[in-house]
Amino acid sequence: MSETRSDAPKVGSNKWIDVFYDPVASLNTFSQCMTLSDINADGDAKLVIADLGKDSANVKLKVYKGTSLMSENTFLDLPTSIATFYLDLNEPRTPAIAVASGPFIYVYKNLRPYFKFTLPSLDINQTEQDTWNGLKENGVKHSAALETLDNLKSQGVALTVRSLKLLDAGRQNYDEFILTHKDAPLKRQTAITCMDTLKKSMAVEDAISCLVIGTESRELYVLDPEAFTVLAQMKLPAVPVFLETSGLFDVEFTILAGCRNGGVYAFKRGTTAGKLLFQLTSQLVGMLRVGKSIVVGCMDETLQSYSFKGKRLWCNRLPSSIITMEMMDHQARGIQAVLVSLSNNEVHTYLDKNLVDVMTVENTVTAMKFGKFGREDSTLVMAAKGGGLIIKVLKRTAQFDNRFASAGAPTAQNQRRAYHKGTEKDRPVR
Repeated sequence: MSETRSDAPKVGSNKWIDVFYDPVASLNTFSQCMTLSDINADGDAKLVIADLGKDSANVKLKVYKGTSLMSENTFLDLPTSIATFYLDLNEPRTPAIAVASGPFIYVYKNLRPYFKFTLPSLDINQTEQDTWNGLKENGVKHSAALETLDNLKSQGVALTVRSLKLLDAGRQNYDEFILTHKDAPLKRQTAITCMDTLKKSMAVEDAISCLVIGTESRELYVLDPEAFTVLAQMKLPAVPVFLETSGLFDVEFTILAGCRNGGVYAFKRGTTAGKLLFQLTSQLVGMLRVGKSIVVGCMDETLQSYSFKGKRLWCNRLPSSIITMEMMDHQARGIQAVLVSLSNNEVHTYLDKNLVDVMTVENTVTAMKFGKFGREDSTLVMAAKGGGLIIKVLKRTAQFDNRFASAGAPTAQNQRRAYHKGTEKDRPVR
């Protein structure tokens, strides 16, 4: 019978302190809608959550101080991402909260509405515009307009929301819908799919940052944090769903965009089109920048790592589907690990390709965030599938020693092969 090392990771390994568990917190969120930030500039980091509510109702921005709900703000539409950033040099250094929802970014300062940014409108198909102009002037029959719009849709033309709603209204409601909306200006807007922040000119923690947003129209926008104007606009071949940024916008930066087509693209300063780094055979579930590599989780139950030149470094097959991923950046210990939540109620911790810890949780984790919460630097906050809130703190004595870790690749692949020196005739001539 084979022996198991005591240092090898075990299910339920005791590296975390259980701080709090509320199974009826009624949270419905994901990792992109959760952040930890000192939003009151008092040294006490708060938990900020964009809660999707139940059945898309009661959508709220929730702020937790410790385990207590501190404040709530109601939203009219579903949020897609949340971020905190510094937009000025005022004292005290209080970060703002940005919430992306539809074509809008709602900015809060001191938990009060501060600014609302609307994405630039998209170009409207000329035939669609002429059709609605004809309806407005009563020069086009309703049946002819419907046929024209339906043909445009079947040809793959991107229509406005108004035209799509008209086609879905049903024949008995066509006339009423047209009479209600025909006089309003026709607009085509996109929706935000992902958002991140990028330092503008300084690399310090409380430096002014730009917002970087990805949209359904396959574009990236970099927004000025003070005037909320578009500083840069970049085009993608597919819809971005994950963003990772590094560097300074005014000096040199890199933006990584993971897209729905499984491609990961890189943007540098001065470029408007992304460079394809690598193409995955399965769709992305998560993407993290870890040191000089990119770690991605895929729907085919694999965790993979790539270099910035697009070379695959390793690939681990996991025992269950990936739900979400989070970076565990422990600066005091110099550790950058990847936390992976699985559908089998486990959270795996990886140092490079090595599995160094397995944590069993009460329910499947749908969102998690690691960082400073309150005054504790090493806190892991998780939202569970049933709506529960789980808070754990990393023990100061916890060791993530990969000498005994469970590696993703077989041992034979990590062994160096022996080669013959060959004869004098086989050696290359210098």
